[in-house]
Amino acid sequence: MKIAYLDCFAGISGDMFLGALLDAGVPLAVLEEATATLNIGASLRVERVDRSGIMSTKVHVMEGERLAEDATSDAMPEQQEHTHSHHPQTQHEHKGGHHHDHEPHEHAHDETNTHSRDHSHGRSLTEIRRIIAAASLAEPVKRTAIRAFELLGASEAKIHGVDVEQIHFHEVGAVDAIVDIVAASAGIHHLNVGKWFSSAVNVGGGMVECAHGTFPVPAPATADLLRGVPTYSAHVQKELVTPTGAALLRVLDAEFGPQPAMQIESIGYGAGSRNPHGFPNVLRLSLGEALAQVSEMVTVIETAIDDLSPQLLANVAELALTKGALDVMLTPVIMKKGRPGTLITVLASDATTEALQSLLLRETSSLGLRIRRDERIVLERRFETVATKFGEIRIKLGLRGSEVFNAAPEFEDCRAAAEARDVAVKLVQQAAMAAWTNKSAESR
Repeated sequence: MKIAYLDCFAGISGDMFLGALLDAGVPLAVLEEATATLNIGASLRVERVDRSGIMSTKVHVMEGERLAEDATSDAMPEQQEHTHSHHPQTQHEHKGGHHHDHEPHEHAHDETNTHSRDHSHGRSLTEIRRIIAAASLAEPVKRTAIRAFELLGASEAKIHGVDVEQIHFHEVGAVDAIVDIVAASAGIHHLNVGKWFSSAVNVGGGMVECAHGTFPVPAPATADLLRGVPTYSAHVQKELVTPTGAALLRVLDAEFGPQPAMQIESIGYGAGSRNPHGFPNVLRLSLGEALAQVSEMVTVIETAIDDLSPQLLANVAELALTKGALDVMLTPVIMKKGRPGTLITVLASDATTEALQSLLLRETSSLGLRIRRDERIVLERRFETVATKFGEIRIKLGLRGSEVFNAAPEFEDCRAAAEARDVAVKLVQQAAMAAWTNKSAESR
């Protein structure tokens, strides 16, 4: 199985992630096409830089001939380079939004946190969704990007005690951050990795001076995004994880720990803007094949309910999946006093366990949950695309070594093709499987 390992010894930011993708072999055209299709006047500039003796790839987001962060700063002259406020527009205390009144503390990666020239009050989550939805991107890329922004919005809303739709993103609503997330999503899906792994994340140290006071690193929204992620503080008294970087790490649904046994095929280094002496400000991405059948630890969350309507049970299952559950099962059971009930079982990764626990307690009538850790073994997962009379459909493969154990058409592809041509989904599925079977027979 193809796997990826992120070594976050210097934290993670959006521009570092893009640089690591390119350095590890993702074609620049993949990221450029994703950027161009957003139609927000952005482009990418890439250069090779030295970070404490390590040659790495630095990605800049451009607006016209200028860096996106420079164009934004000109529009908002009082906005400093390091802000973590995405408050609702109604809560702004300053003309252009919140700012930091300090000189010595720079952003660890200079992933610029500013307003867009055309959006001095920030973009809402609805507007960002609209930009992404209108782009000519593959649906999986759109889903990943939107999920990242939803995670950002949920954290900001929680911190500030408001509804997520009231949040007006500043740093993450700026052109460079939108490009970081969308281009990263395109790169993620281009790699088609079966499983992502990550080291514990170095968040740096020190304090961040914000308009509402001085906060310890990581800043509040970043800290919320990193719930369930193993973190530590070492080496530098600077902020090493940005909200954009934390959101990207979350959407990868990575397993955290030491590097798994793998045959490394490529390594990429993505550079941050700062170059501190003796500390390589880079994100390292290793790609390769797992050397053994991959197993992973998952959290199993269960509760049995005998007084919830079928409509609410279905809603709970759907909400759990949207919040990152690996799987959800509803099993009929007989409970005390012979009452028929439903056993809700949710499989969660480390990054989503806490949120899914809260969801079950909030959305069901349960007074408690059963939690346990289980090991699961997974087949290598890979996609192949086949051409049918209904269009191109991806086939999801489950393999052990070179042997294909399972093959199934990607349902969302089939549904989209069926809707576009007004035919039954099962006809598209049948055509896709026939095309894959023929393709496989020809390759033998």
